[in-house]
Amino acid sequence: MQVELVSPEAVLFSGECSQVVTRTVDGDIAFLDNHAPFIGALDIGQTQLWAEDGVVSLAINGGFVEVSGNAVTILSDAALAAQDIDVADAQSDLQAAEQALAADADDTEAAATKKWAETRIQVSEAD
Repeated sequence: MQVELVSPEAVLFSGECSQVVTRTVDGDIAFLDNHAPFIGALDIGQTQLWAEDGVVSLAINGGFVEVSGNAVTILSDAALAAQDIDVADAQSDLQAAEQALAADADDTEAAATKKWAETRIQVSEAD
C-alpha cells in the first residue's frame, strides 16, 4: 500500500509499505493492504512503517490518519524519524516535565510534554 507521512516541516516518508502501526486517541491500530476506509485522530506515540528496506520508526505528536483505497495518509502535528531525535533534548524535556508534575499533578501541558519526551526516547532506542 502507498504510505505518506507528512508533518508541517517535511514529508518524512513516502513509499510502499506492507504494514503501518500507529497510535490513535483510542489506542494502537494496524493497517494492512486493502484496509477498510478509516479516519482517526492521532495521539502522542510511536508509528512504525514496514517498508521494503526495513521498519521505519517515528515519534508522532498528534495529527490525523486516513486510509482510503490502498493508501494510508498520516498528517502529523509534529513528527521525528528515529535518527533525527536529539536524545539529550528529550531527556531534558522529560526531567523538566517531571518536575512540573511534581509541583502540580494536574498540569496537562507538563503531562503532554512528558509523554512526548518519553516517546522520542523510546523511538530513538528502537532505531
